[in-house]
This record gives sequence, structure tokens and C-alpha cells, in this order.
Amino acid sequence: MTRISPYPLRSRRAVLESVVGVVFGQGMSTVLRAADLPSHLEVGEASIDVSFDSDQFDIDRAALFDWVMQSARATTAYFGRFPVTHARVRLLQSPGARVSNGVSFGEPGARCRITVGQHVTHADLDDDWVLTHEMIHFGFPSVEERHHWIEEGMATYVEPIARALVGRLTAERVWCEMVDRMPQGLPAPGDQGLDNTHTWGRTYWGGAIFCLLADIEIRKGTGNSKGLRDALRAINRAGGTIEADWPLERVIEVGDKATNGKVLVELYSRMASKAVPVDLLDLWKRLGVVRGDQGVTFDNRAALASIRASIC
Repeated sequence: MTRISPYPLRSRRAVLESVVGVVFGQGMSTVLRAADLPSHLEVGEASIDVSFDSDQFDIDRAALFDWVMQSARATTAYFGRFPVTHARVRLLQSPGARVSNGVSFGEPGARCRITVGQHVTHADLDDDWVLTHEMIHFGFPSVEERHHWIEEGMATYVEPIARALVGRLTAERVWCEMVDRMPQGLPAPGDQGLDNTHTWGRTYWGGAIFCLLADIEIRKGTGNSKGLRDALRAINRAGGTIEADWPLERVIEVGDKATNGKVLVELYSRMASKAVPVDLLDLWKRLGVVRGDQGVTFDNRAALASIRASIC
């Protein structure tokens, strides 16, 4: 599963400024068609307006609504509620059968657009990660462009865990993808830390490595009673949504306070401005994640097996 964003190196604010006026329906006529009228979905106390730029999908619209709801339920399971009170989702049709090119915005209001192939199937939607990834972004504040890695890394790390919480993925698949994909986030020669190395791998998977390490250290420090999810829920409850601009220092302060420690500030101070090698092979061993030819199995005798099981 390759995670590709059309804007991997830019802040959400910068992206918004560059596309304002065409975010929802580039080239749309001023005359609304039936496909343009939004449909209203309820997710707990929150609502989502879903609109389309075409009504020519092979699959019926009910299946597309169900896909949006499944993504919203996964996001809700992780955050404990849908992370914003109202959001808009715009589905743009493309040739083929892929879901791709998701991008989220915070002004005006939480919204995302996502490209869906005309010939997409139920199986394609069931296996999709992109919409959940974008909805996870709704639950985190917009930070300065140099910290874009925490926005994308957080969503990259959280998305599969969120889908596992609602039965869309198995724990084995979640950990298998971490084992296979996270090496892309390791520092290469010349790396200058997460704040200063804006490659695709460091932005997405380097940020995800930061989140995994933070999750493990928070759980070690709290006897496995709290984890990164508690920090992210607290940030979201304090008003940290995609609609808000926060300095990263505030994000870290709120998250550390919620988890009774200094894991985030200490990890950031280590990884922000210099390359920090991470021995992922040793980490998987201590977590009890064993990669084989057919996927992963779990060694529940491993030192950090209980922490791995609590994460997913």
C-alpha cells in the first residue's frame, strides 16, 4: 500500500491558498445538477455533507455513502467521536477503478476532496485507506509547513489502526504493513531531522515512526494505561482540529499533559533537527512481530508484546 499525496511537501494552508476557488468541483458549471447536490449523513452528533461531480459511477450511490460512513466510523473509533462537528466530502470521478488523490482542508470548515474511479467496485471501497486517512486529518490542528511531517505521519500511523478498530483490517495486516513500509521513513545520508528533511519518505513514514515510538514510550511510562491515542484525543478535545492553526509546541504540551509525561517533547527534541537511527528490526523483535513469507505472526513472549497488543 503506497501512500501518495499530490501535495506531500506543503502545509495544508499553503495548499489551500494555491487552489482556493477550485477545491470543490474544478470546472463546475454555475448551474447545479442533481449530482452536485450534497447528501447529509449523521455520525453521532456530527454531520457530513457528501457531494459528487458526476452521477456516472458503475456502483450505486448507496455503496459510496456506505464507504463514507465506514471511514467516518473508523475515525470515530480512534478519536472517541468524529473529530469535527461538520465536514464536507467531495467525490470527483476519474477513469479506472481506483480511489486516489485525497486532500483535506480546514478553511472554510473541515472538508476533503477525493478522486474515485468510475468503475470502482465494492471490494475496492472495502480495501480503501485514502478516505479514512483524510478524515483522520480532521482531528489534528494545522501546523507550520516545516512540521508537515507530524500531520502526515500521524494520519499514516493512525489510519490502519482506526480501520482495525472497526474490523476493516486485522492486527496482522496492520503490523505487516508497518514492518514493510516503515523503513521508507528512516533517515538517509545527509538527513537533517524531521523538521528539515522534506522527502516523501521522511514526511509520511518518518512521521509515522515518530508516532510509533511515541506510542510505545507513553505506554511504557504509564504501565500501558495510556498511549498516543490519549494524547491525540486530548489535542482534538482542546480544539485541535484541521480548522485551527496551532504552534507545534502547543500540540506537544497538550499531548504530554494528557499522558502524564514528557515523551512528545523529548522525542521531538531528539528527532527534529538531526538524523536519529531507529533499529526497526530490533523493535519488531521486542514487540513480538515476526515477519514471514505469508505475513506476520505474533510472539506473545516478547518483551513489549502487551504494548503491541494494546496498540492494535
